[in-house]
Amino acid sequence: MASTLAEKTCTPCRGGVPPFTPEEAEAYRTQAPDWSLMDDATRIERRYRFKDFGEAFAFVMRAGELAKAQGHHPDISFGWGYASVSLRTKKIKGLHENDFIMAVKLDRISEGVVEAAARPKG
Repeated sequence: MASTLAEKTCTPCRGGVPPFTPEEAEAYRTQAPDWSLMDDATRIERRYRFKDFGEAFAFVMRAGELAKAQGHHPDISFGWGYASVSLRTKKIKGLHENDFIMAVKLDRISEGVVEAAARPKG
């Protein structure tokens, strides 16, 4: 993990690569500390909080654009004031560096949504 995950880009995963062990996943999670390891460290998950539906929706739209650009496919659900994101690399049925790259990038997007909503309009 020489460079920060936020500076990296997801690489296509063709399968055949072993998923992270729980220890490897925990080491990567230090750069995404708000994410939780789930299901025996085969996925990570985070619930974001927003002030209203509009902020949550704005986050989901940006998250979708990021996912498309990165070639990643997170599971996202949202509603009034929240969005939940679950990440894992489906081809290897577990975690890969790509999942943590997405996690860190999603964290940055969420900060930007909240900052933009706090700016005065007009």
